[in-house]
Amino acid sequence: MDTFLIIAAFILLIVGVAGCILPFLPGPPLAYGSLILIQLTSIKPFAEEFLVIWAVVTLAVVLADYYIPIWGTKKFGGTKAGVWGATIGLMVGLFFFPPFGIIIGPFLGALAGELINNSQDTTKAFRSAFGSFIGFIAGTVMKLGVSLIMGYYLIRAVL
Repeated sequence: MDTFLIIAAFILLIVGVAGCILPFLPGPPLAYGSLILIQLTSIKPFAEEFLVIWAVVTLAVVLADYYIPIWGTKKFGGTKAGVWGATIGLMVGLFFFPPFGIIIGPFLGALAGELINNSQDTTKAFRSAFGSFIGFIAGTVMKLGVSLIMGYYLIRAVL
């Protein structure tokens, strides 16, 4: 049973790390699930406090990931159209122009959203798109960092 749980934990971690980039997968919660699976083995490498702390960190990252792109867009003068455009741009870029679409897609999507929403002011649309892009990148880096740290603890626990 331990072997099955260890394999499942690594699969969950890989999916979790991918979920940091793919917006339809909850990256950090899946990575946290890998720590829980390892805890269910006979190894039991983590203290309860450790798991509680990482649960809080995971929750904080998930909540911040929703807030940071909105903050970035608003900080640079954007609207909800820019946020939606960035999300749609990410999806289009991810599937049609990998790997660079992940970076360019949110920017172009936010720009398109702002231009559709307020086509008269291109300078404002570019500023908003930049803010949305910065927010998206910051959230992605934050999720990826937390998930990779959990991956480190998973690997250390198994070895």
